[in-house]
Amino acid sequence: MKKLFLLAILSFSFIGFSQENDESSFWENVRFGGAVGLNFGNNTTNIAVLPTAIYQFNESVALGVNLGYQYSKRNDVKSNVYSAGILSFFNPIYEIQLSAEFEQLFVNSTFGDIKDSYNYPSLYLGGAYQISNNFAIGMRYDVLYDNNKSIYGSAFSPIVRVFF
Repeated sequence: MKKLFLLAILSFSFIGFSQENDESSFWENVRFGGAVGLNFGNNTTNIAVLPTAIYQFNESVALGVNLGYQYSKRNDVKSNVYSAGILSFFNPIYEIQLSAEFEQLFVNSTFGDIKDSYNYPSLYLGGAYQISNNFAIGMRYDVLYDNNKSIYGSAFSPIVRVFF
């Protein structure tokens, strides 16, 4: 068993060294982006950090992942929301970007002494106008929207995508 394990490790090591040029082309097709939000007002604080990474397969298709953290406080209500998701983009023509995004959100909230923790899924279908390779604006719709669980006030939300 030890010999088999050692053989497997050595095989993967040689594969890793032999594919060195492929790795550099892989990273040339990866783009990073996301969102940062800050909002302060009367007894209100909202902070959001949502990084995203996508792999551009060709001019028309990209797949990626996102992570997120959002903090919200209004009077005695506080919430911490963590999220993870996968997303896909399809450009039938350069200017039109269609998207599908699945996201799982984990909510921890407190209202005075009452604590509540739950999670829920979101599935966004959207369309955007791609202004450049790095910037697109549009709208998306959460087909799994649940008014009782969602942290958002509507199933519709704007798209502002920036990638580097």
